[in-house]
Amino acid sequence: MKTIRPKTTRFVAAIIALSSLPLSGHTAWQDLLNKLPLPSKSTSTAGVQSLTDSEMSAGLKEALDQAAQIAVKQLGQDGGYLNNPAVRIPLPERLSWVEKGLRAVGQGAMVDEFEGTMNHAAEQAVPVALDEFRGAIRAMTLADAKTILTGPDDAATQYFRTQRSDSLREKFRPIVSAATARTGVTASYKNLLDQAGGASALVDTRSLDLDSYVTDKALDGLFLTMAEEEKHIRENPVARSTDLLKKVFGSVGR
Repeated sequence: MKTIRPKTTRFVAAIIALSSLPLSGHTAWQDLLNKLPLPSKSTSTAGVQSLTDSEMSAGLKEALDQAAQIAVKQLGQDGGYLNNPAVRIPLPERLSWVEKGLRAVGQGAMVDEFEGTMNHAAEQAVPVALDEFRGAIRAMTLADAKTILTGPDDAATQYFRTQRSDSLREKFRPIVSAATARTGVTASYKNLLDQAGGASALVDTRSLDLDSYVTDKALDGLFLTMAEEEKHIRENPVARSTDLLKKVFGSVGR
């Protein structure tokens, strides 16, 4: 027979007591609710302890590789950034006066064109991230795996940020620079300022590094998308495409 723990007994007793109270007794309900023992948070840890080290490590790495592939594929396609409001790269904040001025005189298409070229440059840089993510996955220790598996929904994404942000930025930057030249970002920017006329005098354009701006925004969008995919695998059993993923993430109570 399964042993009923004291906290469980108190919880069940409290529920029975609650059910006997009249609906009008709001204060009594609230007082009793405040005394209820909170559910234990040890479920995740207990579930993880039931896994072998190799299962935990292999399952987490498989999940992260799957999430990385999905994120990179999603953002690296035409419109991956531009057509996704969550990651779309807007004009730099300091160009807000220029944007407002151009839209006010019916030149919004000029702004949209410039914004489009920046986003297309980011889309062309993203595919290189997959090798970086896989390098971080290969370097992951068992301790890292345990921390990530029992951590918050974006624990792996935080790990990737810590381990690979600098190297990703170094690899993104030249690709973005080449893409901005190829897709006409610099030319569109100059055209934008020319069309803005006097409004462009309000902007310190000399200190605006467009390639760095696009690189940083591209990385922000990549990590955001990666975090969404990671959360999806953690929360949605349907997203666990193999038996190993089902076992590893099914063992973690959420």
